[in-house]
Amino acid sequence: MAKLKKYNLAGKEIGQMDVEQALINAEANSQMIKDYIVALRANARQWSANTKTRAEVKHTTKKPHPQKGQGRARQGSLVAPQYRGGGRVFGPKPKFDQHVKINQKERKAAIRFLISEKLKDNRVWLIENTQMESPKTKTIADFLKGLEINGRVLFLGESTFTEVETEGQKQRVTVSSKKHEHFAKSMRNLTKAAFMLASNISGYDVMIAKNIVLTESALNELNQWLG
Repeated sequence: MAKLKKYNLAGKEIGQMDVEQALINAEANSQMIKDYIVALRANARQWSANTKTRAEVKHTTKKPHPQKGQGRARQGSLVAPQYRGGGRVFGPKPKFDQHVKINQKERKAAIRFLISEKLKDNRVWLIENTQMESPKTKTIADFLKGLEINGRVLFLGESTFTEVETEGQKQRVTVSSKKHEHFAKSMRNLTKAAFMLASNISGYDVMIAKNIVLTESALNELNQWLG
């Protein structure tokens, strides 16, 4: 079982935490990881690009010039594609639903594997908590500089849950909270830093981040969610 050092926001080491060996030794098929990432990027597209054809352009129907007598090619209307403001030929149109279904077991396996790769490369860091009295970018910048964390950084905080009873069954759902509000605002001016809740991460977020900094509670949440 591996151990991760835990730091406070001042950059001082305050303890260690055990990491489940199953998370470190996670394995996944490379083709499955590729399919998962491709599906994520495809689902992020809006498919809303829309151009007008010559039948949809509002323009005068007057002929640009006489049909004969000028030695020019005959033209019927200014809505033709060769004229400025005319319709587009084979332009993009809104498409039907292009959503690619992602299997939940494959999703968890991909995220588990991508996190394990970060753990093996010593690219995962623990912080005590995200509590700040007010937003302060310098605190986060000094923390990253003190631990020599370079490149894109993904900060993860624990989610807030509540139990909701539906049809006689209790379900655990995520609710909005201002627990991490000041912490998240503190990194808005840092170009390569982002914050999100552990329950909202995707494999793409983990993949593009060079380093991951998370709270102890967020790591426990990931262990429980990813199994």
